[in-house]
Amino acid sequence: MTPALLCNQTCVYCWRPLELLQGFDAWDSPEYIVEESIKAQHRLLSGFHGTEGVNRKKLNEAYRPNQVAISLIGEPTLYPHLPELIEGYKKRGFTTFLVTNGTNPDMLEEVNPTQLYISLTAYSEESHLMLNRPLKSFWDRILRSLDVMRRSNSKTVIRLTLIRGYNMHDDAIERYAELVDRASPDYIEAKAYMYLSYSRLRLKYENMPEHEDIRDFSKKLEKATSYRIVDESQPSRVVLLSR
Repeated sequence: MTPALLCNQTCVYCWRPLELLQGFDAWDSPEYIVEESIKAQHRLLSGFHGTEGVNRKKLNEAYRPNQVAISLIGEPTLYPHLPELIEGYKKRGFTTFLVTNGTNPDMLEEVNPTQLYISLTAYSEESHLMLNRPLKSFWDRILRSLDVMRRSNSKTVIRLTLIRGYNMHDDAIERYAELVDRASPDYIEAKAYMYLSYSRLRLKYENMPEHEDIRDFSKKLEKATSYRIVDESQPSRVVLLSR
């Protein structure tokens, strides 16, 4: 789910309809979002009751959600009541999974999710401007967010969205290694850009790496860091590294 239908970047690889992510000045309360997100989960499940072969035990369990991914669309740290939202879910017994682009380190200082996940595509300020296309450079803020991650009590993940022809060359690997060392996350997730939805207006099919490309990249990242490959998913074109 997302608490903020807006973003401060227009990334070339984003599958969302960026023209819909416009600003607004009216915010829903954290309590309202928690309640309505659970109701929305119930609405999504309602059609399964008449479907033959559905596992009733799992269906009933799904009506009592206890995990929330604060992600999906937009940049959640732009929601001004994010700390209260996370605490609202925790009071309901939820684990909280926060995904951010790292452009709002001040907010990251205030939140305490179960897992903090920074999506990092750029490896330098120049690549940040090219790949993330912000209205102004947020590179200094992203570096500060990596420092916040290093001090965080949450489980931490850096996710590298890898785009063939843009950020998979050897120089990028060395720069990523420096950023990883700065943030010291628990995990690194190397993930292929997927050629789908609105990103097809900005990138080409050839920019989507194969799983073998991601594995080769991850092996090079192993040599440049103290992290080692611990798992992978070929259908998702993702490789997981950990210390």
